[in-house]
Amino acid sequence: MTNKNDKFRIGSSKISIKGVKKIQIDGEFIRLDALLKYASIASTGGEAKILVQNGEVTVSGEPCFMRGKKIRQGDIVRCGNETLVVKSRENHPRPLE
Repeated sequence: MTNKNDKFRIGSSKISIKGVKKIQIDGEFIRLDALLKYASIASTGGEAKILVQNGEVTVSGEPCFMRGKKIRQGDIVRCGNETLVVKSRENHPRPLE
């Protein structure tokens, strides 16, 4: 059981466990706009597009303006007060960049 004040470290940022949604995806990646709809942050693709274009979305701590960005296992997506941690149901290694 986790304490509501527990935190874990990802990179140089501390993220509170409370309020973090773990999203499991099938396959190697999901597009950012599809993830926002899947997690019920946006109700339509058009709403997801506006959130991204307005700079309201970060991926792994960096502002993202590409609604088609491939979100992979281990990526952290934030929009407003929502934080999503992406996990893959399959064992897809993260590609070297």
